Amino acid sequence: MEKVLDKLEELKSAEVGIIVYSQVKQEIVLSLNKGLSVPLASAAKVAIAFCIAKLVEERHYKWTDIVEDIILNPEEDSNKVYPHFQSRENLALQDAVEVMIACHDSFVANRIVQFCGGWEMVNNKIKSYFKNINITQNPRDLDNNGELSEMLEILRLIIQGYKTNPDLWIPIINGLIRQRGDIEGIPSHFLNHMTGGLDKVIVDIGIIGEFSKNPLLYVLGAKNLPNRNKEKLADEIIIEAMKLLYVEYCNQEVELENESLSN
Repeated sequence: MEKVLDKLEELKSAEVGIIVYSQVKQEIVLSLNKGLSVPLASAAKVAIAFCIAKLVEERHYKWTDIVEDIILNPEEDSNKVYPHFQSRENLALQDAVEVMIACHDSFVANRIVQFCGGWEMVNNKIKSYFKNINITQNPRDLDNNGELSEMLEILRLIIQGYKTNPDLWIPIINGLIRQRGDIEGIPSHFLNHMTGGLDKVIVDIGIIGEFSKNPLLYVLGAKNLPNRNKEKLADEIIIEAMKLLYVEYCNQEVELENESLSN
């Protein structure tokens, strides 16, 4: 894990944080600036999805409820990921949540939130669990932000919930798995995540490794970066850090296999 930290320290002028959680050890195995608050951009949709799942769990809504007047954001990639939804005006709530996550679709996010009581209600619901997360309708708003530690806890609860009650959490999991943010050198099915980014911000929340075994959960955030539209170095450093985290996962799996052979 030291190599991951060393790589992130190359982001000289930025504020950077990362938390990595081991499902094998049931503990955090890497933590840097875990209280860092960052603009979440599209990654806030993970918090929205968590909120909707809790509302379904409490029986305020059903996943089969129909969300009407759906418009898919043409600037996102739903035409590639969900070509069969392009002419649909209505979607089941579970399908809408999946598309929102998989395609970072703010249009669909707005329809889901309006269907479930509006932005103030959903935001207050999220804050009842995580007081330092704030979501806004405009994902690019700097007030759309959250602490890395709380975003990791949302992810941990989603993954834990999927193990015990898969029917409740499957729309979110499907969305994480179907997004297309691949990194060369990491098998696409070993990286299931949600990214968010602004001109000077990068956020990445996800699962690295074989989903059904012992993947690592992580959240990574960096702000006050050089303008990413003009300078690509920060993105390259983050990608290299992710590759090093994948190496850590592979090393973990080798250690577990050796332990099982010696027992």
